This record gives sequence, structure tokens and C-alpha cells, in this order.
Amino acid sequence: MQSSQRPDHARPFLTWQRITDWAHAHYRARTFNKDERIPTRSGLLYLVERGAVRLVGTAQGAAPDLASPDLDDAADEEGATSLALGLSEEAFLGFVGAGQPFEIVAQSPFLLQSFAHVDQTTVLWLYWSDLDNWPHFRREVLDAFRYQHQRKLLWLSTLGQRRTIDRLLGFLTLLIEEFGEPCESGYYLPWSLTHAQIGSAIGSTRVTVTRLMGKLRQRKLIHIYKDGLIAIPSDQSVAREALG
Repeated sequence: MQSSQRPDHARPFLTWQRITDWAHAHYRARTFNKDERIPTRSGLLYLVERGAVRLVGTAQGAAPDLASPDLDDAADEEGATSLALGLSEEAFLGFVGAGQPFEIVAQSPFLLQSFAHVDQTTVLWLYWSDLDNWPHFRREVLDAFRYQHQRKLLWLSTLGQRRTIDRLLGFLTLLIEEFGEPCESGYYLPWSLTHAQIGSAIGSTRVTVTRLMGKLRQRKLIHIYKDGLIAIPSDQSVAREALG
């Protein structure tokens, strides 16, 4: 597995320090508690200084009846799911880690929001014109957005898998490839995710995700590290063959 590609690893420390100092001096920084909504608006650039941000989306429209017998787990397992089901709640759209930028673009009929995923998450905000003071950093931000776009294409490819268990394993693998940290038995995601959040991301339900997570653990394709954190073995080629 490749190590996580995080923009702050290659960034000169003094440049990043100047930007964070400037943001704090101009009251462009704020620290949030876990699950607190981060107020955002279109046209601004946001930088995660510390912690992690969770991006979610909701569809502005009639939500389907989650208790409907037509939305049972059997249909879900056969791949007859709808991404609209996930978006009718709060669909998990991904993380933004420390040192990474993000934007919230208004796009009707969808509402995009950001939340602090862990306590003491600090977010800076800037106007794009502010980056004129740091042209090298502007290039780094654009490179980071290009990288995020490439990861989203992989995510979309994963969501195109017919079997829910394939979507689940692919989704977890992508997350841990990007944000994972090494452990004795592979790599683990340093932040917790509920089964409901995972289900919303892959167009499934909490019940189905719980059942399939059990299957993946039985086949040793994933395991739980420390306090409920999801981990995968370092040799994913073997894992993929075992899934078959």
C-alpha cells in the first residue's frame, strides 16, 4: 500500500507557519468540537490546520420512506440500491485531513456541509485573492484539489461495483490508503465511522453494512484496531483474491 499523500508533508514549514499565523492574527481561524457544523459559504477557501473535517451532502427534496419494504437488504445486496437513498439523509462524502484545503460549492438541489469529525478541529478560511501573497502555496492548493479530484474518480469507480460487499471493501480501502496510519498488522483509519455513515457513502443501509463488515472480518479482509478503528492488512492483493 502506498503511504498517504498529504500536502503538509512536502510544504516548507515556514510557509505554512506564516499562513497559519496570518489567519489567526486576522481572525480567520476557528476551533470546533466533534460533530459541530462548520459554517461555510461558496467562494471561500478553507484549510484544515488540525483535526479532520467530514463532508456530507443532503438532497433537497422528498426523502424516501426508509421503512418501505421495497428497500430491503436483499435488494440492496443484489446491487439494486440508489445513491439518492444515502443523500436523503446525510450522505458521507469524504474527509479532509490536516494540511488539506476544501471548498463548499452551492449546487441546487444538493446541500453540501462540513462538520468537525474530531474534537479540537481547527479550520482557517481565506479569500482566493489572499493567496496572491503566497504564489507557491497557491500552486500547492491547486495541486491538492487535483489530487482530491483523482481520488473522487476512484471513489466513483468503487461505487459502480454491483455487489455491496465490493463497494464496501473498496470504499474502506480508498479511505485507509489516503488517510491511514501504519499498525502492526497493516494500516488503520485514525478516525471512527459509524455503519450508518458508511452505508450512506456506498448507497446501502446500516443493517447491511453491519452484516457485511462481519463477513469481511471473518475473511480477515478487515479487522478492528484499538478502540473500534477500522484496519486492513498491508497485502491487499491477497485480500482481493480472498474476496473473489
